[in-house]
Amino acid sequence: MFVICKKELGQFLGSLTGYLAIIIFLLLSSLFLFVFPDTNLFDYGYATMDTFFELAPWILLLLIPAITMRSFAEEFKTGTYEILLTRPLTSWQIIGGKYTASLVIVTIAIIPTLVYVFTVNSLSTGGIDSGGIAGAYIGLIFLAAVFTAIGICCSSFTSNAVVAFLSSAFVCFILYNGFTAISSIPSLQGGPDYYIEMMGIQFHYRNISRGVVDSRDILYFLSVIVLFLFITGKRLTTR
Repeated sequence: MFVICKKELGQFLGSLTGYLAIIIFLLLSSLFLFVFPDTNLFDYGYATMDTFFELAPWILLLLIPAITMRSFAEEFKTGTYEILLTRPLTSWQIIGGKYTASLVIVTIAIIPTLVYVFTVNSLSTGGIDSGGIAGAYIGLIFLAAVFTAIGICCSSFTSNAVVAFLSSAFVCFILYNGFTAISSIPSLQGGPDYYIEMMGIQFHYRNISRGVVDSRDILYFLSVIVLFLFITGKRLTTR
Protein backbone atom coordinates (compact mmCIF):
# COMPACT_ATOMS: atom_id res chain seq x y z
CA MET A 1 0.00 0.00 0.00
CA PHE A 2 2.86 2.38 0.83
CA VAL A 3 4.36 1.84 -2.64
CA ILE A 4 1.07 2.78 -4.35
CA CYS A 5 0.62 5.79 -2.08
CA LYS A 6 4.14 7.00 -2.81
CA LYS A 7 3.59 6.50 -6.56
CA GLU A 8 0.33 8.46 -6.51
CA LEU A 9 1.81 11.30 -4.46
CA GLY A 10 4.74 11.46 -6.86
CA GLN A 11 2.36 11.81 -9.80
CA PHE A 12 0.34 14.51 -8.04
CA LEU A 13 3.30 16.55 -6.84
CA GLY A 14 5.34 15.88 -9.96
CA SER A 15 2.82 17.70 -12.13
CA LEU A 16 0.66 20.78 -11.88
CA THR A 17 -2.42 18.77 -10.85
CA GLY A 18 -1.72 18.59 -7.13
CA TYR A 19 -0.38 22.13 -6.82
CA LEU A 20 -3.22 23.55 -8.91
CA ALA A 21 -5.81 21.82 -6.73
CA ILE A 22 -4.24 23.23 -3.56
CA ILE A 23 -3.91 26.75 -5.00
CA ILE A 24 -7.50 26.80 -6.29
CA PHE A 25 -8.89 25.69 -2.92
CA LEU A 26 -6.89 28.31 -1.00
CA LEU A 27 -7.65 31.03 -3.51
CA LEU A 28 -11.41 30.43 -3.54
CA SER A 29 -11.69 30.11 0.23
CA SER A 30 -9.65 33.32 0.69
CA LEU A 31 -11.80 35.24 -1.78
CA PHE A 32 -15.02 34.12 -0.13
CA LEU A 33 -13.74 34.81 3.37
CA PHE A 34 -12.06 38.18 2.82
CA VAL A 35 -13.06 39.67 -0.56
CA PHE A 36 -16.42 38.67 -2.06
CA PRO A 37 -19.40 40.76 -0.89
CA ASP A 38 -22.06 39.16 1.34
CA THR A 39 -19.66 36.36 2.35
CA ASN A 40 -16.57 38.16 3.65
CA LEU A 41 -16.27 38.53 7.41
CA PHE A 42 -16.01 42.34 7.18
CA ASP A 43 -19.66 42.52 6.06
CA TYR A 44 -20.67 40.55 9.16
CA GLY A 45 -19.14 43.16 11.42
CA TYR A 46 -17.49 40.56 13.64
CA ALA A 47 -14.68 38.05 13.21
CA THR A 48 -15.89 34.51 12.57
CA MET A 49 -14.88 31.41 10.61
CA ASP A 50 -18.49 30.35 9.97
CA THR A 51 -18.41 31.47 6.35
CA PHE A 52 -15.34 29.35 5.62
CA PHE A 53 -16.82 26.18 7.11
CA GLU A 54 -20.11 26.74 5.29
CA LEU A 55 -18.49 27.24 1.89
CA ALA A 56 -15.57 24.80 2.16
CA PRO A 57 -17.74 21.69 1.54
CA TRP A 58 -19.01 23.17 -1.74
CA ILE A 59 -15.46 23.90 -2.89
CA LEU A 60 -14.31 20.41 -1.87
CA LEU A 61 -17.32 18.95 -3.68
CA LEU A 62 -15.66 19.99 -6.96
CA LEU A 63 -12.02 19.91 -5.90
CA ILE A 64 -11.86 16.34 -4.60
CA PRO A 65 -13.48 14.72 -7.68
CA ALA A 66 -10.89 16.58 -9.76
CA ILE A 67 -8.15 14.97 -7.65
CA THR A 68 -9.58 11.44 -7.61
CA MET A 69 -10.99 11.23 -11.16
CA ARG A 70 -7.79 9.75 -12.60
CA SER A 71 -7.16 7.27 -9.77
CA PHE A 72 -8.46 4.19 -11.58
CA ALA A 73 -9.89 5.71 -14.77
CA GLU A 74 -6.43 6.59 -16.07
CA GLU A 75 -5.09 3.16 -15.10
CA PHE A 76 -7.88 1.47 -17.07
CA LYS A 77 -7.45 3.76 -20.06
CA THR A 78 -3.69 3.29 -20.37
CA GLY A 79 -3.72 -0.39 -19.44
CA THR A 80 -1.40 0.06 -16.47
CA TYR A 81 -3.92 -1.46 -14.08
CA GLU A 82 -3.16 -4.89 -15.52
CA ILE A 83 0.52 -4.24 -14.79
CA LEU A 84 -0.38 -3.45 -11.18
CA LEU A 85 -2.12 -6.79 -10.92
CA THR A 86 1.14 -8.58 -11.78
CA ARG A 87 2.78 -7.06 -8.72
CA PRO A 88 2.52 -8.71 -5.28
CA LEU A 89 -0.32 -6.39 -4.31
CA THR A 90 -3.89 -7.13 -3.37
CA SER A 91 -6.83 -5.06 -4.61
CA TRP A 92 -7.29 -3.63 -1.12
CA GLN A 93 -3.66 -2.50 -0.98
CA ILE A 94 -4.08 -0.73 -4.32
CA ILE A 95 -7.32 0.91 -3.15
CA GLY A 96 -5.78 1.87 0.21
CA GLY A 97 -2.72 3.39 -1.45
CA LYS A 98 -4.72 5.47 -3.90
CA TYR A 99 -7.21 6.54 -1.24
CA THR A 100 -4.49 7.56 1.22
CA ALA A 101 -2.57 9.53 -1.43
CA SER A 102 -5.66 11.46 -2.51
CA LEU A 103 -6.61 12.21 1.09
CA VAL A 104 -3.08 13.43 1.83
CA ILE A 105 -3.31 15.89 -1.07
CA VAL A 106 -6.65 17.20 0.21
CA THR A 107 -5.29 17.48 3.76
CA ILE A 108 -2.28 19.43 2.48
CA ALA A 109 -4.76 21.83 0.87
CA ILE A 110 -6.69 22.25 4.12
CA ILE A 111 -3.72 22.74 6.49
CA PRO A 112 -2.71 26.23 5.18
CA THR A 113 -6.20 27.49 6.02
CA LEU A 114 -5.10 27.48 9.66
CA VAL A 115 -3.64 30.86 8.78
CA TYR A 116 -7.24 32.10 8.53
CA VAL A 117 -7.75 31.14 12.18
CA PHE A 118 -4.85 33.34 13.34
CA THR A 119 -5.98 36.16 11.03
CA VAL A 120 -9.57 36.07 12.28
CA ASN A 121 -8.39 35.78 15.88
CA SER A 122 -6.24 38.90 15.48
CA LEU A 123 -9.27 40.78 14.13
CA SER A 124 -11.45 39.70 17.04
CA THR A 125 -11.35 41.74 20.23
CA GLY A 126 -12.58 38.93 22.45
CA GLY A 127 -10.92 36.02 20.67
CA ILE A 128 -12.60 33.15 18.84
CA ASP A 129 -14.04 29.86 20.04
CA SER A 130 -10.99 27.60 19.68
CA GLY A 131 -12.97 24.51 20.69
CA GLY A 132 -15.59 25.16 18.05
CA ILE A 133 -12.92 25.81 15.42
CA ALA A 134 -11.14 22.55 16.28
CA GLY A 135 -14.42 20.62 16.02
CA ALA A 136 -15.19 22.26 12.68
CA TYR A 137 -11.80 21.23 11.30
CA ILE A 138 -12.35 17.67 12.46
CA GLY A 139 -15.67 17.69 10.62
CA LEU A 140 -14.00 19.12 7.50
CA ILE A 141 -11.36 16.37 7.50
CA PHE A 142 -14.02 13.67 7.84
CA LEU A 143 -16.05 15.31 5.08
CA ALA A 144 -12.97 15.32 2.83
CA ALA A 145 -12.36 11.65 3.67
CA VAL A 146 -15.92 10.75 2.62
CA PHE A 147 -15.72 12.74 -0.63
CA THR A 148 -12.37 11.08 -1.40
CA ALA A 149 -13.85 7.60 -0.91
CA ILE A 150 -16.74 8.51 -3.22
CA GLY A 151 -14.33 9.87 -5.84
CA ILE A 152 -12.16 6.74 -5.75
CA CYS A 153 -15.27 4.57 -6.06
CA CYS A 154 -16.65 6.46 -9.08
CA SER A 155 -13.26 6.36 -10.78
CA SER A 156 -13.26 2.56 -10.55
CA PHE A 157 -16.40 2.33 -12.70
CA THR A 158 -15.07 4.03 -15.83
CA SER A 159 -11.99 4.54 -17.98
CA ASN A 160 -13.01 8.13 -18.74
CA ALA A 161 -11.66 10.66 -16.23
CA VAL A 162 -14.27 13.28 -17.15
CA VAL A 163 -17.09 10.80 -16.50
CA ALA A 164 -15.46 9.90 -13.20
CA PHE A 165 -15.31 13.59 -12.23
CA LEU A 166 -18.94 14.32 -13.13
CA SER A 167 -20.32 11.19 -11.49
CA SER A 168 -18.36 11.65 -8.26
CA ALA A 169 -19.32 15.34 -8.06
CA PHE A 170 -22.97 14.35 -8.55
CA VAL A 171 -22.88 11.61 -5.91
CA CYS A 172 -21.10 13.93 -3.45
CA PHE A 173 -23.73 16.60 -4.03
CA ILE A 174 -26.64 14.18 -3.55
CA LEU A 175 -25.22 12.69 -0.36
CA TYR A 176 -24.24 16.08 1.04
CA ASN A 177 -27.27 18.20 0.23
CA GLY A 178 -29.85 15.89 -1.35
CA PHE A 179 -31.29 14.42 1.83
CA THR A 180 -31.46 17.84 3.49
CA ALA A 181 -33.35 19.19 0.49
CA ILE A 182 -35.80 16.26 0.51
CA SER A 183 -36.41 16.64 4.25
CA SER A 184 -37.48 20.26 3.68
CA ILE A 185 -40.45 19.21 1.53
CA PRO A 186 -43.55 20.59 3.33
CA SER A 187 -45.45 17.28 3.20
CA LEU A 188 -42.64 15.59 5.17
CA GLN A 189 -42.49 18.20 7.94
CA GLY A 190 -43.30 16.90 11.40
CA GLY A 191 -42.89 13.30 10.24
CA PRO A 192 -39.94 11.49 8.67
CA ASP A 193 -38.10 14.72 7.76
CA TYR A 194 -35.66 14.43 10.68
CA TYR A 195 -34.70 10.83 9.85
CA ILE A 196 -34.32 11.62 6.15
CA GLU A 197 -32.03 14.52 6.98
CA MET A 198 -29.97 12.24 9.24
CA MET A 199 -29.14 10.10 6.21
CA GLY A 200 -27.27 12.99 4.58
CA ILE A 201 -23.70 14.09 5.14
CA GLN A 202 -24.62 17.73 5.77
CA PHE A 203 -26.56 16.89 8.93
CA HIS A 204 -23.57 15.18 10.58
CA TYR A 205 -21.04 17.72 9.27
CA ARG A 206 -23.15 20.54 10.70
CA ASN A 207 -23.26 18.81 14.09
CA ILE A 208 -19.47 18.49 14.30
CA SER A 209 -18.98 22.03 12.95
CA ARG A 210 -20.74 23.32 16.06
CA GLY A 211 -17.84 21.94 18.08
CA VAL A 212 -19.74 18.90 19.38
CA VAL A 213 -17.80 15.79 18.33
CA ASP A 214 -20.41 13.05 18.76
CA SER A 215 -19.44 9.39 18.32
CA ARG A 216 -22.59 8.85 16.23
CA ASP A 217 -21.43 11.42 13.68
CA ILE A 218 -17.95 9.88 13.58
CA LEU A 219 -19.47 6.43 13.11
CA TYR A 220 -21.61 7.74 10.26
CA PHE A 221 -18.59 9.15 8.41
CA LEU A 222 -16.56 5.99 8.92
CA SER A 223 -19.47 3.83 7.73
CA VAL A 224 -19.85 5.83 4.50
CA ILE A 225 -16.10 5.65 3.85
CA VAL A 226 -16.03 1.87 4.39
CA LEU A 227 -19.14 1.42 2.23
CA PHE A 228 -17.70 3.20 -0.82
CA LEU A 229 -14.29 1.57 -0.47
CA PHE A 230 -16.05 -1.80 -0.19
CA ILE A 231 -17.99 -1.06 -3.40
CA THR A 232 -14.69 -0.13 -5.05
CA GLY A 233 -13.16 -3.44 -3.99
CA LYS A 234 -16.13 -5.39 -5.34
CA ARG A 235 -15.94 -3.47 -8.61
CA LEU A 236 -12.26 -4.25 -9.07
CA THR A 237 -12.88 -7.90 -8.23
CA THR A 238 -15.59 -8.25 -10.87
CA ARG A 239 -13.39 -6.44 -13.37
